[in-house]
Amino acid sequence: MPVVVEPHDQSVAALLPLLPAGSQVVGSPAPLAGWLDRHPDEYVVVVGPGVDLETALTVSQDLRTARPTVSVVLVVGRVDTAVLVRAMKAGARDVVALGDTAAFTAAVRQAYDTSEALRGPSGARHVGRLITVFSPKGGVGKTTVAVNLALALSEGGARRVCLVDLDLAFGDVAITMQLSPTHTIEQAIGSEVSLDLATVEGLLTRHEGSLMVLAAPLHPDVRERVTPALVVTVLRTLKESFDFVVVDTPPSLDDQILTALDETDECIVVAGLDVPTLKNVKVALETLDVLNIARGHRHLVLNRADEAVGIDVDRVQTILQMPVSAQLPSSLAVAAATNSGTPILAREPGHPVSQAVRRLAASLSGVTVAPPTSTDRRHAAPAPRARRRMFGRGRRETA
Repeated sequence: MPVVVEPHDQSVAALLPLLPAGSQVVGSPAPLAGWLDRHPDEYVVVVGPGVDLETALTVSQDLRTARPTVSVVLVVGRVDTAVLVRAMKAGARDVVALGDTAAFTAAVRQAYDTSEALRGPSGARHVGRLITVFSPKGGVGKTTVAVNLALALSEGGARRVCLVDLDLAFGDVAITMQLSPTHTIEQAIGSEVSLDLATVEGLLTRHEGSLMVLAAPLHPDVRERVTPALVVTVLRTLKESFDFVVVDTPPSLDDQILTALDETDECIVVAGLDVPTLKNVKVALETLDVLNIARGHRHLVLNRADEAVGIDVDRVQTILQMPVSAQLPSSLAVAAATNSGTPILAREPGHPVSQAVRRLAASLSGVTVAPPTSTDRRHAAPAPRARRRMFGRGRRETA
């Protein structure tokens, strides 16, 4: 996906909506090399008007030789002949004025076509999108959100979705979905260099339809043996095969989770309407800002969003300085669905929580899923399950 180099939020707000979903932003050219190392299929770097011209030209010159399949599009306040000539000599693909929407979108499209032509058929690879569900506070419903979001993204079977449980000590994805996996990420330990797609797919457990699950280890002590390098390899490999990879995480920012967040395209931040959770979320967001993780691609989800507790949505947005993307109302039906092993989206597709998760999935994928039938809206029978056996695990996170 395209990456924008621009320090000013106003220019970012003008450029980002014109780019494909999943495009990223870095505030300066400094982290650009690292970003491109982690995303070898990148095809265009957009250098915004907030970057001074000399720096922008240096970026173009460097990429022209180091990464010939990556085009540079310079966005400037005003296009004049002198700037155009210098940019072309430096190797920029195009120079457009900020606000010229038609010229900008055409330049990005041409950059994509050029990259595909240079790579050739053998170089073209499928690259899915990584969505990480995160909260620094336990018990807020991360697993519930991750499981139902993955189900929503896989609805209809048109998209391949993989749900990864990175709560390596106490992951509950498998038990929440009533799965009994024969393999987990534990079987990939030590394969950081040799791991391939066939091996990773052999570790997955099918839930139903196009949804696959990579379960967490069965024993907490395995966590220390899962290296950040293995996490990177697994996630990148899965992105080659799946349209969406949804990652459930523990309430911590350890090395494995920071690595996953650094790879993420979209970050779902889950919070509840209580002061301790909001305090922890605010600190975590400040940490992500310092680390330049998922800037412009964070989505705040309020779980159990019952304003009767004395904190309303406007106050949350003021405290966290970010808009609320989705509100999941309090409901005993969600806990009952989790305890039955059938997530709420499958058990009651017309439930308000199911509808809210489905809208969130649509905003992330750009595809609106058909609404439930009238029968579903009244009450949907639990979906059939091939696996009924539960196995003992640690805590369970419920909405």
